[in-house]
Amino acid sequence: MNLNTAETGQDHLHGVALHEAIPPGVSPGLYNRDLAPTKQEGRTWSAYNIFALWANDVHSLGNYSFAIGLFALGLGGWQILAALLFGALFLFVLLNLSGYMGIKTGVPFPVMSRISFGTRGAQIPALIRGGVAIVWFGIQTYLASMVLDVLLIALMPSLASLSQQMLLGLSVLGWISFSILWVVQVVIACYGMESIRKYEAFAGPVILITFVALAGWVLYSAGGTLRWSPPNALTGGAMWAQILGGASLWVAIYGTFVLNFCDFTRGAVSRKAVVMGNFWGIPINMLIFGMIVVILTGGQLVIDGTLIQSPTDVVQKIPNTPLLVLASLSLLILTIAVNLMANFVAPAFALANLMPRQLNFRRAAVVSAVIGFVILPWNLYNSPVVIVYFLGGLGAFLGPLFGIVMADYWLIRKQQVDVPALYSDDTAGPYHYVNGINPAAIKALVPSAAISLMFAFLPALHSLSQFSWFIAAGLGALFYWLIAPKGLRYADRDGESIAVAIHH
Repeated sequence: MNLNTAETGQDHLHGVALHEAIPPGVSPGLYNRDLAPTKQEGRTWSAYNIFALWANDVHSLGNYSFAIGLFALGLGGWQILAALLFGALFLFVLLNLSGYMGIKTGVPFPVMSRISFGTRGAQIPALIRGGVAIVWFGIQTYLASMVLDVLLIALMPSLASLSQQMLLGLSVLGWISFSILWVVQVVIACYGMESIRKYEAFAGPVILITFVALAGWVLYSAGGTLRWSPPNALTGGAMWAQILGGASLWVAIYGTFVLNFCDFTRGAVSRKAVVMGNFWGIPINMLIFGMIVVILTGGQLVIDGTLIQSPTDVVQKIPNTPLLVLASLSLLILTIAVNLMANFVAPAFALANLMPRQLNFRRAAVVSAVIGFVILPWNLYNSPVVIVYFLGGLGAFLGPLFGIVMADYWLIRKQQVDVPALYSDDTAGPYHYVNGINPAAIKALVPSAAISLMFAFLPALHSLSQFSWFIAAGLGALFYWLIAPKGLRYADRDGESIAVAIHH
């Protein structure tokens, strides 16, 4: 591509210049090599890579705790499978819609948000998504460090004394474990999206094999029998309400991911790759996940009558130390994989979008990781106020944001996007709106987010809270469709003239 060579300056962290030559017509405050569109040629995310994302994320410890919780709420084996399958079908549709946007434009989520929110207004959805991710990055790393604590003590019992010495709310051993995992994740992320792709591809089979083996061990220990129904089994209308509520909550868990799935699919080789990766990774993989949940839960009830809360409860009961070590290592591999995809990519792009001339993906990843460390996430995790009000409050914005972005792209513009204009601050540009902010998007976001917050925090609406993500997303889309001008003609230009190769 033709470049304006007036700007120079080397970023030794990334191996390329942040103040490097940029394409003509592109605004320096909106562009760097990590925010640029990816070239169509040379994209590397195959159907297997997309599947591997889900092979890791679906089998996260948090998801297992959620699904096992459905058993505690009165759903039996087939009802849990039904709830997960309904949720999977919804997710399959939503993720394909979101993923197609990344394939067509080749841009990450913060840049994608400029279409509907404006070149400056896009900071709102990007920073909300990134802020949620940074906090969860720290919390997930802390939860993984607890697994590493168990592993280290199993290998070196003398370290047990360090677990009794506390510093700023965490044991000395906990600090060591947290720091080790923090460094490992930062190193992987610093090599960019290709490094993350390769790690996910490696971790996916490891996780699947581990959980299938764990389920097999429980089934064997239970003598091949399972308890399919909980003591407080629901029936009739209450049962179906809980099934649909569980399916809706299953979708809400992925409210972050459906929002920024284009961060990954911008590197996908084709639409078919995304569809096939999603098919095997969502409905099929989630069916396997559900069967493992039923076996772990129903089997453990047969073995000792206890209702587990997480697979870690099963792992800790493994009587063989070498097997305990292998299972713990697999859980650590899993947590790192989930953290990288769900809680590292989004804030890295969000911060790079905030200061593109100062931060590329690598620098932004380090900054977000440092924030995730200094907030002392173990203290946040133990604070109901933080979990419920801060994360719950920010989470209430995710549904409306998804609805607005989807309605603008699919219903208003009908996939017509001028990609080079997304990087221009020209006041006459199509995405400048009013001082870089689209008033229609803000007007749609405020009431839909307010209603979503009401579902989250008002006891009178608790019965509908399970469906709050769908309601909020639908309201965001409806309000935007009612407000936004319709019937206009939109330019449709690809970003090849300013695109960069995915290997950079």
